[in-house]
Formats: sequence, C-alpha cells, structure tokens
Amino acid sequence: MLDALSLFVKAALVDNVVFIQYLAICPFIGMTSETEKATGMGLATTFVIMLATAVTWPLYKFVMVPLGLEFLQTLFFILVIASLVQLVEFFLKKMSPGLYNSMGVYLALITTNCAVLGITINCISKNYTYGQSLVYAFGTAMGFLMSMVIMSGVRSRMKIAKIPNAFKGTPILYVIAGILSLAFLGFKGIIK
Repeated sequence: MLDALSLFVKAALVDNVVFIQYLAICPFIGMTSETEKATGMGLATTFVIMLATAVTWPLYKFVMVPLGLEFLQTLFFILVIASLVQLVEFFLKKMSPGLYNSMGVYLALITTNCAVLGITINCISKNYTYGQSLVYAFGTAMGFLMSMVIMSGVRSRMKIAKIPNAFKGTPILYVIAGILSLAFLGFKGIIK
C-alpha cells in the first residue's frame, strides 16, 4: 500500500506531466482560460489515460510481446487512444453537450495529447506491473488535472492584473508555466 501511495505521489507531484516532463502543453495553454473547461478537459483526459493504460498494458504484454510486435508499440497505442477518445466524445456529446461544445477541437486533440501516449509508453519502459501501471497512470492524470486547475486559477487572477504590454497574451502564460515548473521542482527530494 505504501509503495502504491509513493508511486502515486511521485507521478502526480515529483514527475508532474506538465511542469516537470513538459508534456501536454497544448491543452495546458489552450484550455485553462476558464476553470470549468480546464476541469472538464482534465477529467476527460484522466478517463482516457486510465482506459488507455488499462488496455495497452495487457495488449503489449500478452499480444505484442509473444508475437514479436514490440516495434509497433506506438502505432498500436495511438490506435487504442484514438478509439477511446471517440468513446469520450460520444459520451460527452450525449451527457454534457455544453462541455462538449466548449471543449471544441481540444477534445479531439486528446488523441494526439503526448501525455496520454507518454504515460502508456512509460508504464512499459519502466517495467511496471499492471497494478503499478494503473496507479502511475492515475497519479499522472491527477497531476495533469491539478496543473490545469492551478493554471486556470492563475489565469482568472490575470484578468484583473496589470500586465506589461510586452508580456500580454501567450508570453505571460509561458512565464507563469516556467515559475510553476520551478515550484514543482521543490518536490524532487520527496520520493526517489
């Protein structure tokens, strides 16, 4: 149990997918203008990450390795992720049309979200067991959700802040992301 908690904390904070690994920057910048959209994107991505990990790990271990198809790992994983994103799109369109419309093109971009693919590949390359892979995926997904919500909170405060003209727009977002990354580096010594 302690190992699972340690792996979760490491995935969420110490090796945060956005602030430390620098993955998923596109939705991080594009979908954090409102907290509701950021949370929706984070939850949708969490769902896809968990399902993708639950499907790709056994696919790799029990199908690809015995057949000697490890070299097709990226192709197979992308196909699985694309299928799962379609499932999420259908679900959101039916259950939450407002969120579906507000996410726009970014929902389809979960397919190409490098964090989703990166997590599934990390689970294989780090030689995690199935249970460890699910804990790692959940921790990483929670770290992604946390980074989205943090940035949306910062952006809501930016609306009333006086920002120099040279930094208005996208430049200030990258400055803030850099500062948040430095803050997350403080977690490095917690867990090895």
